[in-house]
Amino acid sequence: MHTVDCHVDSIFEGEPSGVALSRRAILSYGTGHVLNDLTASCWFTYLLVFLTDIGLSPRQAASVMLSGQLADGAATILIGQLIDIFGHFKLWLAGGSVLVALSFSSVFGGCVACAILGTNSLPAETVAYSTFAAIFNIGWAATQVSHMSLVNCITANSTSRVALNSCRNAFTMVANLMLFAIAFAVFTAIPAYEAEGVKRQYQWIAGLSVGAGSCFVLLFLAGIKEPRLYHHTLPTKFSKEAYFPWFSKILYYQVALVYMLTRLATNVSQALLAFYLVDELLMGDSSKALVPAVIYISSFLTSVGLQVTFLCLRNFIGLVIALKRVLWEVQSFGFSVVLCF
Repeated sequence: MHTVDCHVDSIFEGEPSGVALSRRAILSYGTGHVLNDLTASCWFTYLLVFLTDIGLSPRQAASVMLSGQLADGAATILIGQLIDIFGHFKLWLAGGSVLVALSFSSVFGGCVACAILGTNSLPAETVAYSTFAAIFNIGWAATQVSHMSLVNCITANSTSRVALNSCRNAFTMVANLMLFAIAFAVFTAIPAYEAEGVKRQYQWIAGLSVGAGSCFVLLFLAGIKEPRLYHHTLPTKFSKEAYFPWFSKILYYQVALVYMLTRLATNVSQALLAFYLVDELLMGDSSKALVPAVIYISSFLTSVGLQVTFLCLRNFIGLVIALKRVLWEVQSFGFSVVLCF
């Protein structure tokens, strides 16, 4: 595995890498992943229900989803290596965003390949949707890897790095809520009584999501200057580490297992929620946007509440330890103090 050391003369003219980044630079960085967040939220929430509503069988819809996930797993590793070797983060992000926009619109906008070939057979639609799903996930991986790896390359200031990650997370929350707001408006305004109505709904959702996300990508490209990889300029300072030692570390498997199970629970519940709301609870289409939004906001508030709780507990425990230390010091000078804990 490569250990990338990055060097930046400046993010904007005259700004050295060790100096805290400006708010403009931090906000510009945060906008770079909005298109990915918008499309990913729509992908996992609505892809299966969309495909089954337009006539694909559950097995065919699942194969489309699976093809995308397999492509994502392979592309993430390969693209990470290519970015490490060649750099050009913004070029990778821009190219990935183009693939995301085109393939996402092709999936939710109808079977483009089927229209070109003049066929409406379900096997042909499954192959076409699976192909575009793979392209979408390759572009998504290119955007994600290039955006995440920029943090250590555009600044050496630790405070700014924390701010960049925080800004990215904030825009992720904004993007998810934006997607559910778009979906709620479309589901409310456009009724769907047959497959054509369903296609029209998701065409609007896809178009508005891609349009809004593309604007944020342009803001990122205009606001961030391309950094240089340090090992491209000073090869003697560049060190490499082989892959194989990682497979002998227990921590590697622990982190991978926790992350995998967390993502599994999240993605499965997100993908099946729409089916449960409409097919089991017989709720309207708008519930497919309203309920996920309520769940997302609730999870965010719970996360913040837990962090505040843990911080208070940590401060309380620290106070108790400090008090015990003071009382122990008092005892050492001959005073009689009774500790009751």
